[in-house]
Amino acid sequence: MYYRRLLIVLVGFFITNCGGGTSSSTTNSDTESFVYPTENEILVAINEARNQKIDCNDGLGIVGPSQPLVWNTALAEAAYEHSRDLAMTDTFSHDGSGTEYDIAGYNRGRKSFFTERIDDHGYTDYDIVGENIGGGFSCLTDVIAGWLASPGHCANMMNDSFTEFGVGIVVETGTQYGVYWTEEFGHRENK
Repeated sequence: MYYRRLLIVLVGFFITNCGGGTSSSTTNSDTESFVYPTENEILVAINEARNQKIDCNDGLGIVGPSQPLVWNTALAEAAYEHSRDLAMTDTFSHDGSGTEYDIAGYNRGRKSFFTERIDDHGYTDYDIVGENIGGGFSCLTDVIAGWLASPGHCANMMNDSFTEFGVGIVVETGTQYGVYWTEEFGHRENK
């Protein structure tokens, strides 16, 4: 069976702290007091963002509201692997580091691509997948606002073709961003 794979890769990141202001890094007190949002809190917040009309400034005009997404554990696991890799190697890229923290890449002897991480966690036979990353945001509302303010990340969040998603968050004190967010999106026609 033929599956068209449309890969949406976004480059860009944001640095901000909850409560306003910008910073080149999240402070140790921010990372030490970070409260992980629950799966349900993430699901509700992302779907609330998708339930609006917005101009992502990507040349496509007003988009949305978009259909609600459902949580997918395989996508969340792929997102967590990438956030952990970013945090442990103190890097920031859609590509994996190729180190032991980039399991998909390490097993291949090179840096991983986000589709390989998604495949390796069992999310296969998809028609379309996408990835957002964020660094330095110390709360869910700010990372969502940051993604919506970036044309490419906003286009991913508002893409009505996506039906499933997962988010992985890792906090690592002493790194450039402190808090690392990865959001994976997907759609499988027959699932």
